[in-house]
Amino acid sequence: MRLDRTPQQEEFRCTLRAWLTEALPTLPPKPDPSDWPARRAYDMHWQRMLYDAGYAGLHWPADAGGQGATPTQHLIFLEETERAGAPYVGAGFVGLLHAGPTIAAEGTPEQRRRWLPPILRGDEVWCQGFSEPDAGSDLASLRTRAVRDGDSYVVTGTKVWTSHAEVADWCELLVRTDPEAPRHAGLTWLALPMDAPGITIRPLRTLAGTAEFAEVFLDDVRVPVANRLGAENDGWRVTMVTLAYERGTAFAGEVVACRRVLHDLARAARRNGRWDDPVLRRRLGRLNGEFTALWRLVQWNVSHAEHAGRTGGSSVPGAGASVFKLAYSGARQELYDTAAEVLGPEGALDSCHEWTAARLSSLSYTIAAGTSQIQRNILAERVLGLPKGR
Repeated sequence: MRLDRTPQQEEFRCTLRAWLTEALPTLPPKPDPSDWPARRAYDMHWQRMLYDAGYAGLHWPADAGGQGATPTQHLIFLEETERAGAPYVGAGFVGLLHAGPTIAAEGTPEQRRRWLPPILRGDEVWCQGFSEPDAGSDLASLRTRAVRDGDSYVVTGTKVWTSHAEVADWCELLVRTDPEAPRHAGLTWLALPMDAPGITIRPLRTLAGTAEFAEVFLDDVRVPVANRLGAENDGWRVTMVTLAYERGTAFAGEVVACRRVLHDLARAARRNGRWDDPVLRRRLGRLNGEFTALWRLVQWNVSHAEHAGRTGGSSVPGAGASVFKLAYSGARQELYDTAAEVLGPEGALDSCHEWTAARLSSLSYTIAAGTSQIQRNILAERVLGLPKGR
């Protein structure tokens, strides 16, 4: 792993920093966090600005519409945009960080031409239709059924925790196409148009008071066979590509944000006198070490993927994705527990919604993108070679 920066990389950093200085003041005011249509418009406006400036899909391959930049340049992009306080991907999370990369890796030329440019331009938003009410953390036990009928699949079932469904144009949908096959062998990955007849969306309100998730009910919804990514019944393998991106690199920008939050907390502790508590200082110091190590793990993951891609291997994040997701989820929760300790009840409420919402949101990270228990099982069975639990 190379941690030093080349002159070309530093030139890229300086150019990006200059563009951010000019671009960010032109943004409109941020919308209300609970107004997802307005948030979609704001997030996609920023995405279009990135596209016009040549920063959209920075690390995507050039033949997928991206800039073909190195993963290291992508990390520089994340560092600089966070440092400048630029908007996060927001409503573009699913499309930009895992649906898009999956289509780039697994899609046909026609599928790549159809779906990738609108994602990069900010014209279309994607949601994720994996989880189901009765499946828990066991994704392979899903029951949403797709039956082939000519050139279409007829889909019936229910999805839950569908991110951004109410403002999405497309859904990365995992369905069961062969109920007689072993659980992992009878699944298929489909791109579902969210305006298709037979779809009902019921928003779910979170602890933080926003409705970024929804239940999605599918009643004989027809999806063209041309919208299938990969072969029929090969959906589990394709989904593992999606989850590798979701767990391995999709949260990388949030690590940068957490490091900024940690430094803000240290400054707040010095101002309000809590810095005098040696136990709290040690806790902040340990968190600083954890997030520094997580950032190094991100660098290792992308460095490994970059090397593998150059030498003919797969550039999809590997086992390091689960290691990262497991460690990051716990560290983020502890960070916001510590924030409550530093700010105290009054301080947390005074700085109010941002801190409170972030702390409540942190509770979901040991569940989202695969629970911590699932990540431990993956590492135990697939990396360490331990026997499966009974």
